Amino acid sequence: MNIIENLFTRSPFTPLQTHMEKVAQCVAKLEDLYVAFSKNEQDRIKTIVKEISEMEHSADITKNDIRNNLPRGLFLAINRANLLEILSLQDTIADKAEDIGVLMTLKKLEPIDNLMDDLKSFLKKNIDAVQQVNSIIRELDELLQSTFGGTEAKRVRQIINDVAYIEHEADLMQHEILKKLYNLDDRLNYSSFSLWMNIIRTISALGDTSEKLANRISMLLESA
Repeated sequence: MNIIENLFTRSPFTPLQTHMEKVAQCVAKLEDLYVAFSKNEQDRIKTIVKEISEMEHSADITKNDIRNNLPRGLFLAINRANLLEILSLQDTIADKAEDIGVLMTLKKLEPIDNLMDDLKSFLKKNIDAVQQVNSIIRELDELLQSTFGGTEAKRVRQIINDVAYIEHEADLMQHEILKKLYNLDDRLNYSSFSLWMNIIRTISALGDTSEKLANRISMLLESA
């Protein structure tokens, strides 16, 4: 029996938790990327982007191990399709973190004074959504022990609601940032404007996917 199968025999959720922890660490690295960008430290940006890529690759290896070694003869608390869907959403979050890093190295972008505080808050809000959904994944063992009910389920439902609200706040922030971007047409050339738009959308995808993941867990609670 290999390592992944051993993990599944202890808990059907342990491999998911291992993967999600790597995903969350990958996303958290974006805060360092923001700091390096705000200081216009180009070499540091490249180093951090490389680190993010390596962390995403490590998460990918774990994802593939889970997919390739999901025991077929083992009873799971959730069906195989649901488990793999959760894994896929987690994987998407890591992919988006790596995409942000790649976008930040496509062209030398200069920090925009009246946008930096908004960008920092927006990034942090989306990272918060990922951290919150990671806390939900951590609770899955306790949910299993309580047969997806009781006080534990109530607490997880509250975190799920928190993720939805965080994502809503991030949407409002994105709207304000886009308004400012569209009013910087006299300072940004087309390629820079287009790149910033892609960066903002990809940051937003962190929160969007986190909400989808939280909603998937919510569906499990309702069907349990």
